[in-house]
Amino acid sequence: MHTVFAGDIGGTKTRLAMVEVSNLQLTILREASYASRDFASFDLLLADFLSNMDPPRRAAFGVAGPVQGQVVQTTNLPWCIDANALQAKFGFERCTLINDLEATACGLSALGEDDLLTLQEGVCDTCGNAAVIAPGTGLGEAGLYWDGKKHLPFATEGGHASFSPSSELEISLLRYLKVQYQHVSWERVVSGVGIMNLHEFLREHRNIPVPQWLHKEIQSIGAAAISKAAIKRSDEICVQTLDCFVRLLGAEAGNLALKIMSSSGLYIGGGIAPKILPALASGTFLEAFLNKGRMRHLLEAMPVKVILNDRAALYGPALRAGEMR
Repeated sequence: MHTVFAGDIGGTKTRLAMVEVSNLQLTILREASYASRDFASFDLLLADFLSNMDPPRRAAFGVAGPVQGQVVQTTNLPWCIDANALQAKFGFERCTLINDLEATACGLSALGEDDLLTLQEGVCDTCGNAAVIAPGTGLGEAGLYWDGKKHLPFATEGGHASFSPSSELEISLLRYLKVQYQHVSWERVVSGVGIMNLHEFLREHRNIPVPQWLHKEIQSIGAAAISKAAIKRSDEICVQTLDCFVRLLGAEAGNLALKIMSSSGLYIGGGIAPKILPALASGTFLEAFLNKGRMRHLLEAMPVKVILNDRAALYGPALRAGEMR
């Protein structure tokens, strides 16, 4: 049994916790969440959490960005995080950084049945690879490679691969986004920013202005206002926006599942999915996920599950810290 320090560092929210680790059993001893952009650097945020307490020996942080060695330049935050510098400054004996989606993949082993919602039962191949896709502030993707004995999580930056349209409407969407972005990635359409982009495109495409009540809500809570209006069916463009979002998420999830050959399962994580469960379960997601021509039969055999527990990305770093020697 070990007490470790774990963190989930995202573009919108950062969650830190002291965690007691005993094999796959995790007990949260202390936890706090912060608005990431309220701090000029991660060091300042970390110092706030650790004030008036002795740091644990082991620390691990999942970070939304590509990890290169022990350093991360966060994708959607102006932070550069260096594990060696954190170790020296805060007195950790061991400190490591992992990509946030790799962290979620690591955390899957700590989840129970109640932490997951099944969209497609499939035929689980426990000795096959698995994959995680997670729309949130950005779009994260990761894999779990089966090495013959266990699953080994690994990070990707697949969310930044080029968006590929598959309908006339999506071709128009790509043209619209090309005016704004030099490179249109999947993250530009399957993320919180993606929901905003889809909504603005559809408003212009159908020449329907934003109602005043919705404009105020978008100013207050951003993309969540659009999803909320769609679930309530209180605005037709919001309904179409969420439908497009779910369809595109399904299409890219199918791409990832084929590339990883995730016969052990495709998991949908991130902060958006649990908030739009009715839309994900409507059939639109699976229709797009399975629409891969001759490979449809492979995708039909893959279990597809939504991660309901928002601590999965925190559990992963805690388990990784618990393995440190």
